[in-house]
Amino acid sequence: MPELTLRERRPEDFPIQWRWEQAEASPEWKRWDAPYFHERDEPSTLTLGAYTEKRLSQPPAQSSRVLALDDECIGQVSRWEEAPAGGGWWELGLVIYDPRHWGGGLGTRALALWTETTFRETEAHVVMLTTWGGNERMIRAAQRVGYRECGRVPEARLWEGKRWDSVRLAVLRQDWEALQASRPNA
Repeated sequence: MPELTLRERRPEDFPIQWRWEQAEASPEWKRWDAPYFHERDEPSTLTLGAYTEKRLSQPPAQSSRVLALDDECIGQVSRWEEAPAGGGWWELGLVIYDPRHWGGGLGTRALALWTETTFRETEAHVVMLTTWGGNERMIRAAQRVGYRECGRVPEARLWEGKRWDSVRLAVLRQDWEALQASRPNA
């Protein structure tokens, strides 16, 4: 089985990230990652050189990591603390760029790794993710690793002429720790 890891970004990741985030006109991942926000996105005019220069000028953030398959960048994860700081509520994000990597459990594995990392590196009491009702793969992945639906705003998002629910899923630290302790080889 290929090794899936989370790691800091490296300069060799920039061409992959630039391609999927800047150069492609309508990458498939944007149809699933809050597509109502990307609906009018145009390809960036930022060249690979300018993108690389910009990224090199910014130190790697602890709030995001590269998602790597056999050490090659295939996506990224992110997190942010909901206000007020120190309240223990963290929100996660995850994207796998290339559809060739979808449907085989990598998203589920990545979410489990990032959730574990977030609980280990922060004082999070609860970790959440927010998606939309059309992203059934993300909802299933979250449920597989222990998240529970905790909120649904009916018809909150308009996408391609249809109304979709906004869906929030969460896992408490104590529940996550109990799940990890109950798994074989824990």
